[in-house]
Amino acid sequence: MIQIKTAHEIELMRASGLVTAGAIAAVKAAVRPGVSTGELDAIAEDHIRSKGAVPNFLGYHGFTGTICASINDEIVHGIPNPDRRLAEGDNISIDCGAILQGWHSDSAVTVTVGDPSAEDAALMDVTERSMWAGLAKAVAGGRLTDISAAVEQTITAEQHPYGIVDHYGGHGIGTEMHQDPHVLNYGRPGRGPKLVPGLTLAIEPMVTVGDPATVELDDGWTVVTKDGSRAAHFEHTVAITPEGPWVLTAEDGGAAGLAPFGITPRG
Repeated sequence: MIQIKTAHEIELMRASGLVTAGAIAAVKAAVRPGVSTGELDAIAEDHIRSKGAVPNFLGYHGFTGTICASINDEIVHGIPNPDRRLAEGDNISIDCGAILQGWHSDSAVTVTVGDPSAEDAALMDVTERSMWAGLAKAVAGGRLTDISAAVEQTITAEQHPYGIVDHYGGHGIGTEMHQDPHVLNYGRPGRGPKLVPGLTLAIEPMVTVGDPATVELDDGWTVVTKDGSRAAHFEHTVAITPEGPWVLTAEDGGAAGLAPFGITPRG
């Protein structure tokens, strides 16, 4: 069942989104050679709790972290570990969410420890741009797969044959972290549920340098590329409003990311 929120409920989700945005910013600032993913996890949890919120990943189906910390060929759901330390040149996806007054938010970013290689920089750039292309299609009157198609078209327009991870994708979000509808990162436009004001979605492309085939590790969580190629993952929570998309987990409401599409969201 798809949950439609009132304007007041979206304001509450915005407050949750800003907590998540702050947690991710704090973790990004701490990324450096030698830091452990366990230390990064503690930073996120401390920030979230300091704002009167609680982490929504921690304990979810038994997950043991506040963040998902996925490194290099790990696509999503990497488990934080106090013994796993970052090295120069690593890419890490930081996926994080919070619950504030009963409302969830969810966001992710991929960053490099130190300076990225040209290949890594290009991978992260196309993944992030595809996310914003999808967010720009989160407008009333459209269809769900308009978002999916925009993500896919951004990725396939590149000369390099990037892989789009199958099955894993975005989702509805609200009083639960994962709600209907499932949002694939590929597909033909004009299909699926109608986009209406009050619908809130997490849009999250996952892109690989090589083959998009995946394997789940024995820990039951971490998803890696089958061929060992690197992956990137970006995510934001967005609300569809009568005025257009409002990116609830972006500190500026999505202003910078949506500007190339001629969209000015709420602040």
